[in-house]
Amino acid sequence: MILVAYNIPHRDCGQYSAGGAADAGAYRAWVDAFAGAVGDAPAIVVLEPDAVPHLVDGCAAGGAAEERYALLSEAVTRLKRQPHTKVYVDAGNPAWIKDPGKLVDPLRRAGVDRADGFSLNVANFQTTDEVTAFGSQLSALLGGAHFTVDTSRNGAGPLPGGGAEAWCNPPGRALGTPPTLRTGVPRVDAYLWVKRPGESDGTCRGGPPAGTWWPEYALGLARRAAAEPGPGRLSRGPAG
Repeated sequence: MILVAYNIPHRDCGQYSAGGAADAGAYRAWVDAFAGAVGDAPAIVVLEPDAVPHLVDGCAAGGAAEERYALLSEAVTRLKRQPHTKVYVDAGNPAWIKDPGKLVDPLRRAGVDRADGFSLNVANFQTTDEVTAFGSQLSALLGGAHFTVDTSRNGAGPLPGGGAEAWCNPPGRALGTPPTLRTGVPRVDAYLWVKRPGESDGTCRGGPPAGTWWPEYALGLARRAAAEPGPGRLSRGPAG
């Protein structure tokens, strides 16, 4: 099973997915309960999307940053006590933190060396080829760390021209490669649909609140993927 641990205090820096645990103690208790619920089941856990990139871009700073590093590192340790759990610390996407070198020390402080690697492109739209190239650079800087790529909505790539909130419910996007552990890329452990494709990114572009199922958007993703198979879309790679 694929799980996302997404409850860090001050989550999403107060943006559309704001929330998270009330404090450090509440977060530690939540992670312990999360890990206990996983138990002996085989699981891939993506740990706290955006939490490390927000440390890099300065959204979390000072004492809040130190607390976040400690909580992430402790979460890796706790989750890895489960015998069949793989943990990937989220590292954002190449359109956000463009220099992979800026992620190396933050990821290490967050416990990536004790995890199974890092995750990229969660809830984003960067192409698989671009993310893989970026991830390979970051992997080399981390001594060969493995990584996963969220391909849930990247079949048509990012919104052309970018602009403000290009990541938030952009129109014209498509489903990407179906989830698989057979990526054909040595350090890419999996293509995953971490973001459920029909969930809204927030109340932008007419969307419902973040995390709410949006049938019209989901249908658009599926129809465009089916209509235009090609690199990075549904036709790429075997499922498994």
